[in-house]
Amino acid sequence: MLLSLVLHMYSMCCVLPAAVLLGTAPTYVLAWGAWRLLSAFLPSRFYQAVDDRLYCIYQSMVLFFFENYTGVQILLYGDLPKNKENIIYLANHQSTVDWIVADILAIRQNALGHVRYVLKDGLKWLPLYGCYFYQMYLVIFPEGTRYNPELTKVISASQTFAAQEGLPVLKHVLTPRIKATHVAFDSMKNYLDAIYDVTVAFEGTVDDKGQRKEAPSMAEFLCKECPKIHIHIDRIDKKDVPEEQVYMKRWLHERFEIKDKLLIEFYDSLDPERRNKFPGESVNSKLSLKKTLPSFLILSGLTAGMLMTEAGRKLYVKTWIYGTLIGCLWVSIKA
Repeated sequence: MLLSLVLHMYSMCCVLPAAVLLGTAPTYVLAWGAWRLLSAFLPSRFYQAVDDRLYCIYQSMVLFFFENYTGVQILLYGDLPKNKENIIYLANHQSTVDWIVADILAIRQNALGHVRYVLKDGLKWLPLYGCYFYQMYLVIFPEGTRYNPELTKVISASQTFAAQEGLPVLKHVLTPRIKATHVAFDSMKNYLDAIYDVTVAFEGTVDDKGQRKEAPSMAEFLCKECPKIHIHIDRIDKKDVPEEQVYMKRWLHERFEIKDKLLIEFYDSLDPERRNKFPGESVNSKLSLKKTLPSFLILSGLTAGMLMTEAGRKLYVKTWIYGTLIGCLWVSIKA
């Protein structure tokens, strides 16, 4: 019975946050849709301002669970950004939590409402971001797919590709692809301040034999299986990035060589004192509840209020059904 209770409590650690995050989604969609209609005849800057704010509210609630609720410790290394900038965020890709990590950095620069993501086929929709370019925090994972040490065929294919291209073979990251980075930089260069080269490592991803294992999923993360996230940031001014694709390809691979060296140090250092951390001093960055709790209370309160009336419940259910159908249709069109 005790074991059953422990397992039940463990599952509840991620069930409760998931229920709130998914349960408040219709409220967010309805708020966004209402504002979209109300702002149809207003200047676009008014729509964008409130759109960013609504997005920030929802993402702040996400961080309430993924950071405040889990109690994960955030350790920052390298160039620690303080001011809001227009940037391209380039990071290694290993988990479904990676987009949360981008939010973790963005909220510390008061840029959470400006975060946009380029994920695989989403690249062809980049020009549709248009008016966001002047205030964008664009997240790209150049590897294109997640690095999983258990998927040896994927890693082997990536290393073979690098060797065939005459590029150094990488161990803890996959060979980066240039297309998304080049298109994004070319589209944004007139608005861009810098590129953030971000390397992420999740503590607790080493097995009993000292070998790297798969990074935590969202569910595992919400179940508090990751005690620390180590984030190394290199800020690269846009003038130091080559614009021609052939040169940018080499530059990008060199950036991933640097990432690989950082991760080799983190996972494979012969000195136990140097493992499970990046070189250099780290800053323990704690997120204040003042930045996340209000969003949680606002969205939860609005959702609870809607569910207390029959009309509200009907609207809520219809939003779930039609929102899901429209979302699936949109994804299929984009694919």
